[in-house]
Amino acid sequence: MYYYLKNLVKISVLSFLLFGVQATMAQDGTIYALKNPEEPNAIPLKTGGVDKQPASETWFRQWGDPMARNITAATLTPFLADPEKATGATVIVAPGGGFRWLSMGNEGWEVAEALAEQGINAFVLKYRLHPTPKSLDDFTAWMNHAFDPPADDAKESDSARPGLPLDLSNQLEDAEAAYAMIVKRAKEWGVDTKRIGMMGFSAGAGLTMHSTLNSKTMDLAFIAPIYGGMAAVEVPKDAPAMFNVIATDDFLFMGQFGVIDSWYKAGIPVEFHLYQNGGHGFGLGNPDKTSNRWFDAFMYWLEVNDFHKSKSGM
Repeated sequence: MYYYLKNLVKISVLSFLLFGVQATMAQDGTIYALKNPEEPNAIPLKTGGVDKQPASETWFRQWGDPMARNITAATLTPFLADPEKATGATVIVAPGGGFRWLSMGNEGWEVAEALAEQGINAFVLKYRLHPTPKSLDDFTAWMNHAFDPPADDAKESDSARPGLPLDLSNQLEDAEAAYAMIVKRAKEWGVDTKRIGMMGFSAGAGLTMHSTLNSKTMDLAFIAPIYGGMAAVEVPKDAPAMFNVIATDDFLFMGQFGVIDSWYKAGIPVEFHLYQNGGHGFGLGNPDKTSNRWFDAFMYWLEVNDFHKSKSGM
């Protein structure tokens, strides 16, 4: 598990940042300050804070997407399906951002809204993050040095570099608290507790996988890691069915099929979509890329596997 996590986080942080550098070439990748949104529907998970975090939560906008960083208080925001459409199927949505920030729009709210429109209850998990510099200028400079070669006397923990956050204990605790809250309020929210899944993007896919492999309290029916790490893992006997998406031009792919092979050899249902193009961080999809319709495939997969059909006694 340690090898998987180390490999996942190292490549995730690097590729997410590199994606940003590439995106800047095509459009304005400038980081702009953004006033913290009110988030009236966000429910505090009360899982604690973040050690050695001097900064408070702040937001910024890049490539048109609202993003949050220095999150010290996890929340869960419900996007409930219209009762006339709802089937009881439920998804916890975990945005990505290298465990240093969260792409709340592209990989959170927009995804949850799309799921709710299809009759699926969605819950966006704003999980705690590892610290980044307090000021936006320092954060931007910190980001710009992500690819500088380390000095001879530099340490991996050097605060001037993004580093590799291998400890995901806070994030796992947040995911477990989100799952527990959904189960506790299942009747109120119209949740079928036998059809709760988790979907994550980039680092959020890493959290989804980490939760699947390590949680003692979450009983997920299915998972959907979207452009996450592909390293082999040791699959639990009771692992959930998996729907996995990545593009060949994603830096996280690197020609690896390890996690897919692991699920297959464990005899657990797995569906894998390797798209010709799409890059990294495409969320629900980018026009003119083959990965643009992965969400349609996911919906069909849910239906075929009876995760998205009403059942008596819900």
